[in-house]
Amino acid sequence: MADATPPDSEDLVFRRGKLRRRDDPAFELYREALEHLDDLSRVKRALLELGRLYDPVTNGAVLPPAIRRQVLEGLEGGRPKEARQLLADAFRSYGRKPEPP
Repeated sequence: MADATPPDSEDLVFRRGKLRRRDDPAFELYREALEHLDDLSRVKRALLELGRLYDPVTNGAVLPPAIRRQVLEGLEGGRPKEARQLLADAFRSYGRKPEPP
């Protein structure tokens, strides 16, 4: 009955006797914002929620307010490529596992 340790056990959490993938709403919000950059109100909602979520690794918001502001300024100023790049960089840095000290 003992199962071997899954190869990506760092991404699993123990809940009610079972190992499950970690549920992280930030990943879904980042994906939603990146997929719908043409819908400004939808992106604003996603970025607002990302700003409300707590990131214990950085001891702050998942999406810092300065990045949020830059992304929105890029979208409102007609620079979607710049906004996409900023958001994608923030998503990559959030998704990266912290390195041990």
